[in-house]
Amino acid sequence: MPVELDKVPPAMRVPASPRAWLWLLLLLLSLLWGVALTLWLSGEDLAQQSDRFWLTALGPSFLIWCSLGFLRAMLYAGESGVAESWNDAREEDLAQKMRRGRRSQQVLAVSLHTALRGAGADGAEQQRAALHGGHKALTVQPDWLACEGGLRHSRLTYEQGDQPQVLLRRVLAQVLSDIAPVLEKLPDDQPLALLLEMSSSVAQSTLRELWQEVWAESGIRQTVVPVEGRGLSVVDDWLDQRIRDQALLLVVAFQLAPADALDTAEAVVGLLFGNRLTQTLLEPMAFLHRPEQERESGADPLLDTTRQALDWVPVEASAIQHVWISGADPARTGDISKALNGSQMLKEYRQGLHDVGAFLGQPGCAAPWLAIAAAAESANAESTPQFIFNGESATDSRLWCSVVMPPSAG
Repeated sequence: MPVELDKVPPAMRVPASPRAWLWLLLLLLSLLWGVALTLWLSGEDLAQQSDRFWLTALGPSFLIWCSLGFLRAMLYAGESGVAESWNDAREEDLAQKMRRGRRSQQVLAVSLHTALRGAGADGAEQQRAALHGGHKALTVQPDWLACEGGLRHSRLTYEQGDQPQVLLRRVLAQVLSDIAPVLEKLPDDQPLALLLEMSSSVAQSTLRELWQEVWAESGIRQTVVPVEGRGLSVVDDWLDQRIRDQALLLVVAFQLAPADALDTAEAVVGLLFGNRLTQTLLEPMAFLHRPEQERESGADPLLDTTRQALDWVPVEASAIQHVWISGADPARTGDISKALNGSQMLKEYRQGLHDVGAFLGQPGCAAPWLAIAAAAESANAESTPQFIFNGESATDSRLWCSVVMPPSAG
């Protein structure tokens, strides 16, 4: 559930205190009015009795002034009490929302596989350098369905004779192999939640059977409990509802052999998240701060969302040196440029803009996780904050914005 600071009601105006000079003037006028009225209405006998005259002339006027002053003071005290109580409750609500909005998750492990990753132990480092350099893997080539003439897309590194299931099994095994050493440092009864997102022309039932087999062969001791949802909304909900949970969140997402391969990217991503309030055994490699989604698609809403995502993080926008765009509709390029200019990001580091769609293609359901993985690896290697613009589906053009911080500044 988004943290909507603009829905916090405005502060109530505290009433101005009674003005002393006005009440002193009112007292003087009341006394003069009492004297004048007494002189007009009294007879000669009262005028000759000075004590009685002054008591009659000043006493009622002074009592009336005191009564009005008491009523005014009571009214001021009541209005002030109501305003102060309202403002105190508002401040507490605002502080609670700010604390909730500034929650973040630890990124404990990353495994990222794209067309830019080669085979071998140094493949991950080569891929990171290629992602930073914007090396283009998006090219016209045959797809898994062998469309005549080929389609423009990027593919995972495959071996001659591979079928999609064979390649996927091999890459998923590598993903779990990358994450397993981190999980080995935790007890067997460590709660582990799993978000599995899959996009492929291969039947879903086949994919799930393949996943179960790869998991069983991974040697990971912890038992996983599935998590419902998709994309960054899962992270948003987790930060709201499970921030004090002992469980870790394991995300595995992939797009491989999509039914329509044009302008797509094959990618397999594994991410392990921990709650910073409860997870103290492992050192995080980065922090993912609360993601924010546009309420509607447009340049101004995106700028507001960008500023809000930055506001959750203790860092100046000018310190952002790398911005990752993944899964965004190309039509939103202009809106993203306006958001960057309006928020003062990348003023001196235009080479730090990495549009995954431009050099890899659209990663489908893996888009947000690919961007987080790339940003986390970059933040960990360079100790610099990273920003992400992410789109999740063709039916919803609204973008998500989030910040990934290095562990030294998370």
